[in-house]
Amino acid sequence: MKLLALDTSSLACSVALQLDDVVISRHEEQAREHTRLLVPMITEVLREGGISTADLDAVVLGNGPGSFIGMRIATSVAQGLAHGAGIRIVPVSSMLAVAAQVVETEGAMAVAVCQDAHMDEVYLGLYAAGSGGVPELLGAERLHDQSVMSELELEPGRFTAAGFGWRRYPRLLEANRGLLAALSSYSHPSARYLLATGAALAASGAAIDPQDVVPAYLRQTVAQPARPRDS
Repeated sequence: MKLLALDTSSLACSVALQLDDVVISRHEEQAREHTRLLVPMITEVLREGGISTADLDAVVLGNGPGSFIGMRIATSVAQGLAHGAGIRIVPVSSMLAVAAQVVETEGAMAVAVCQDAHMDEVYLGLYAAGSGGVPELLGAERLHDQSVMSELELEPGRFTAAGFGWRRYPRLLEANRGLLAALSSYSHPSARYLLATGAALAASGAAIDPQDVVPAYLRQTVAQPARPRDS
């Protein structure tokens, strides 16, 4: 299967090309550089792989949750590529990519991924190691404040913490540290870890038309300045 994976939901701009058993990837962590980096990185991996977008079976999109602006950048580029090539898009959770990397490289059996949602909150996703390198989501991804996580209280010592949210909010880590198995060094999603899930979903018929992509914002509104009261 020939898949192109993209993720710009975090500080990282990440691209990976799968050509059957070969993976070619680019990954850079630079704030506010996604627009400049993404298309050249795509061009590089396609050139190195010796194919064009017309040869792809699908585009795998890291669909957040994460940075609103970053998610829109990857979504727009994925939609443009898919429209032009006449192919479909497979949306995959960006937090699942972090969990997949921790499972594969650190041998974790369960991962609690937290990404910065701003406003003193994190996006939280809990995953268990699944078959074929595809983590299984436990419950639903959701917003969480800086308090103790009830899921960790129920199973202390099971989950490895991963994602930038744990470092962004030290109070969150301190509140839950005694319930965690370990703290991973992985903070941002890497596109290569979207591929296994993307391939499984594509094979099951879960790919969608480009115009039907809906980014997983979780929070639909952002904080707005309070309106002044009438005098």
